[in-house]
Amino acid sequence: MKKIIIADDEHKILMSLEYSFRKNGYDVFIARDGTEVLEFMKTMTPDIILLDIMMPNLDGYSTLEFIKQDEKLKNTKVIFLSAKNNPKDIEKGLSMGADAYVTKPYSIKKLMQQIEDMF
Repeated sequence: MKKIIIADDEHKILMSLEYSFRKNGYDVFIARDGTEVLEFMKTMTPDIILLDIMMPNLDGYSTLEFIKQDEKLKNTKVIFLSAKNNPKDIEKGLSMGADAYVTKPYSIKKLMQQIEDMF
């Protein structure tokens, strides 16, 4: 079973994504900010991290920097899922090492397919 961390500070987004990924056979972990993502990674190695950029405490960009410094996470796929849809924001996210950048609003079906295509 693939492990996914969904990091977002919007409750409705977390609930809909958690439901969809569990229904599709994923082991789902919920984080409300980047610090919670880093806590999970102390005890597990996820296959995928869906990462919002604008979150309290530790934003998505800073969280990605920590992920990329961790050797055991080199095979973990990171997808930014953000309302920041400016081409410069997308370019920044991808240049920092994100595997994909999906803008809100998004289609859960298309997001699920994009993730499946990564494996």
